[in-house]
Amino acid sequence: MTAGIPHGYTIDTDPQRIDVDLVHQWLSTDAYWALGRSRETVERSVAASVNFGAYDSTGAQCGYARVVTDLTTFAWLCDVYVDRAHRGRGLGQALAAAVRDHLAGRGLRRILLATGDAHDVYERVGFRPLPDPQKWMVLTQDS
Repeated sequence: MTAGIPHGYTIDTDPQRIDVDLVHQWLSTDAYWALGRSRETVERSVAASVNFGAYDSTGAQCGYARVVTDLTTFAWLCDVYVDRAHRGRGLGQALAAAVRDHLAGRGLRRILLATGDAHDVYERVGFRPLPDPQKWMVLTQDS
């Protein structure tokens, strides 16, 4: 079930390598779930998350994912984004697998995510539809 990182790419969790300006550009202008998200919001979310950067052979960032977690019982995978020029090479799947592998062995009961269009990508690394969605509730707040 291990999804390899495509040849010529690396993925790591070094927060110093994350290009927050680039991540903000991607999310606020091209990610349907984050259109219009402010730079400050992106900066705060990066600072409070476990971040995964995907980098090409030159070291340029070409993908991003973050995990909101206590690293003990629960995690939420979100903001998975691959630069348009690098799509179709398996980087989204590799990012999801890197998150799965990074969190393995920590005793987390569940890692959740929400997607409107990439179910097959996440299913390839082990994600499944929520077995009892009627048990889950949401509290939304205007921001």
